[in-house]
Amino acid sequence: MSGFLTIVLIGLVFVIIYQIAKASEYSTVLRGEEKINRRVNRSMALLFLLFFVAGMIGIVVCHNALSDKMLPVSASDHGVRYDSMLFTTLVVTGIVFVITQTLLFWFAFRYQSTEKRTSFFFPHNNKLELVWTTVPAIAMACLVAIGLRNWVRETSAPPKDSMVVEVVGKQFNWLIRYPGKDGVLGKRDFRKIDDANNILGLDWSDKDNMDDVIAQNGELHLVVNKPVSLIIGSRDVIHDVGLAHFRMKMDAVPGIVTTMWFTPTITSAKMKEITGNKDFVYEISCDQMCGKGHYSMRGTVIVETQEEYDAWMAKQQSYYALNNAPATPAAPAADSSAAPVQKTDSAKVLTMK
Repeated sequence: MSGFLTIVLIGLVFVIIYQIAKASEYSTVLRGEEKINRRVNRSMALLFLLFFVAGMIGIVVCHNALSDKMLPVSASDHGVRYDSMLFTTLVVTGIVFVITQTLLFWFAFRYQSTEKRTSFFFPHNNKLELVWTTVPAIAMACLVAIGLRNWVRETSAPPKDSMVVEVVGKQFNWLIRYPGKDGVLGKRDFRKIDDANNILGLDWSDKDNMDDVIAQNGELHLVVNKPVSLIIGSRDVIHDVGLAHFRMKMDAVPGIVTTMWFTPTITSAKMKEITGNKDFVYEISCDQMCGKGHYSMRGTVIVETQEEYDAWMAKQQSYYALNNAPATPAAPAADSSAAPVQKTDSAKVLTMK
């Protein structure tokens, strides 16, 4: 019933709009079309100008009102360069936007149609063509050059002393694998995956796997000011490792290893001070729709000092030790064929001399 009433109301709204349009048409005929057109032109020209002013004010107001919802300062050196590139792009395009839109709306107001004004025929101008082709081309070339410079830096090989961490996505959580004392991640084989005892399919014939640590809670520990290379993969569908606070992201694709590296520059404790939020945490998000549990693909990143990281790592057990611990030997069974032990009362035992 409610659906029927909704349809009826929508139909009535369209009928009312149609009747208003027809009434406007009839009034135009009665008052004279030219007189109405002049009045409409003046109104539209003024509305153009007011719309532009209101829009500019709205941009400033919205920016100030929502600035606290924006990401804080970048927590990686890569992110600083990204933010700088974005700021440069906004400045260049912003200047062009303000100039062109100001002229557009002002011209619509200033040169509105009147009885005494006729249009000016301006078919071609070589100098003007040269200016508005060359200037945007130079600006675009500069922006592309900045982008390519950053692209080459970010896609270069990570430093040799960088720490290596593997991040694997699965529906619907992140698995983080750290190398042990040897600093090397062992081999994996998807055919060996077993949710009960081998969640990443580690190849136990590879000795490098014996000391690897796996965090199944999606907690990524990083050392401040130390480059980290992330080895990224997926167990099932396409995921995406999103590290917005570090301005980094990379797809996690089944069967394909992807990588990215960066250097975290602000510890979690320091970022809490910067944001004024004692509950602040760096997050890992999945930036690729991966199923109905996509919303729960949230991990955390803890950036700490080397000493804090070493202390945390010292408390961790290797995945092999956790899942292949030697069984406690059972107590030996009693020999049922042996003669039963006779209990004696020590008070009744006589000592023969």
